[in-house]
Amino acid sequence: MKYLSRRLVKPDHLNPANTLFGGQLLSWLDEEAAIFAACQMKSERHVTKLIAEINFITPARAGDVLEFGFELISMGHSSITVRAKVRNKVSLLPVVTVEKLVFVHVNEKGLPTPHGMRVYAA
Repeated sequence: MKYLSRRLVKPDHLNPANTLFGGQLLSWLDEEAAIFAACQMKSERHVTKLIAEINFITPARAGDVLEFGFELISMGHSSITVRAKVRNKVSLLPVVTVEKLVFVHVNEKGLPTPHGMRVYAA
């Protein structure tokens, strides 16, 4: 797993329990994963198709720095599937894991279209 970016948890990112709001974390995760997918597919136009098996493991608090890690799972003709893990930069404890995020390369009409990477049959 490659950890490619970081975010600082600020007080305005917290929920009433004074931990990072899950929706904020998922928003960051979707954005960072989309950037990772774009780089892998050589795509400038793609959409999130699926986010599955989200597991919130440990809370994050104001002042924590989170690292976002991604791993390529598979690549189709118009899609890419990645795995993600967000961890605390200092403690290295996992904050959330996502087993599967799928992104689809689309044309100007929003229809799936082959991306720029060549897909090899196994």
